[in-house]
Amino acid sequence: MELGFFTMPLHPPGANHADTLEADLKQLVYLDQLGYSEAWIGEHYTAEWENIPAPDLLIAQALGVTSQIRLGTGVTCMPNHNPFYIAHRIAQLDQMARGRLNWGVGSGGFPGDLHVNGFDPRSGDNREMTRQAVELVLQLWEDPKPGNYKSQWWDFNIPEPEDDIALRMHLKPFQDPHPPIGVAGVSPKSETLTLAGERGWLPMSINFVPEQMLVSHWSAVESGAVSAGKTPDRSNWRIAREVMVADSSAEARKQALSGTLARDMEGYFLKLLPRSKMMGLLKIDPNMPDSDVTVEYLVDNIFIVGSPEEVSEKLSALKENVGGFGTLMAMGHEWEPEGFWKESMGLLKQEVLPKVTA
Repeated sequence: MELGFFTMPLHPPGANHADTLEADLKQLVYLDQLGYSEAWIGEHYTAEWENIPAPDLLIAQALGVTSQIRLGTGVTCMPNHNPFYIAHRIAQLDQMARGRLNWGVGSGGFPGDLHVNGFDPRSGDNREMTRQAVELVLQLWEDPKPGNYKSQWWDFNIPEPEDDIALRMHLKPFQDPHPPIGVAGVSPKSETLTLAGERGWLPMSINFVPEQMLVSHWSAVESGAVSAGKTPDRSNWRIAREVMVADSSAEARKQALSGTLARDMEGYFLKLLPRSKMMGLLKIDPNMPDSDVTVEYLVDNIFIVGSPEEVSEKLSALKENVGGFGTLMAMGHEWEPEGFWKESMGLLKQEVLPKVTA
């Protein structure tokens, strides 16, 4: 099993942006030094808690101060972008990364961002736009035929080549044929993960969902792969989890219930998810009331919190119960207090992971 990192990132409203961006970069540098295999950075425009609108810029900065960690957009929300321009930005970033790039794609879920671009999430248009946009980007990388490209969401032209001045659409990714594409599954039997199976993309499961929903996520990947005549590889499956490790289970639990993890859940997610009618995703019992979904409930039932021994046991059980997966993606929060979080990330890599993969 590999160990990765997924960061929204999460910062409270009113935070100083220069400071938070510097802190996010320092996290990536430290994780690279620890030997984490990958890190994914989210994209949001109108979410003050998730305050990076351009993860590609942070990735470009991080490439110069890290050496081995793969960096990915988590995700490029396609409704925010014109396919022509995002094809060029990602291709350039992959060239700058010399292949140390993963490209996460998605349809976006934050209501403010969808409103900016005129999408009603109830219509599903953002998902259809995303499917078409990703296919078009892949087409442009493979064979950018001159002509007009028009849909209800974009209208652009690729000019005829002019050899004497080398005018043409020419930029392609460094990786052949393109960076690995990752997509995140949320709902049971996710259609997005079915598509991942069909296309051979990297399937990722979000951090909130109980184990039984994770099982349905892999079933969706398998279903898609079988329909396309492919054999799915569990080593490509990423599962995100809130993970906190301390010398003692008591200390880990104390930090989980009173620190930045609890702050972010209570101040943001447990307010956001009910608005999107998504609280059911967090419930091990679908009949339990929303009011029972508290930080303490999440720590006891979904999150992975404890001493190295306890976390090793929980991760081993998770791995067995879902049938195996390739990469655990620890979720990112502000590292406050910094010493605790650095120790937690270190214990996870150096003490927990060897026991889980043994």
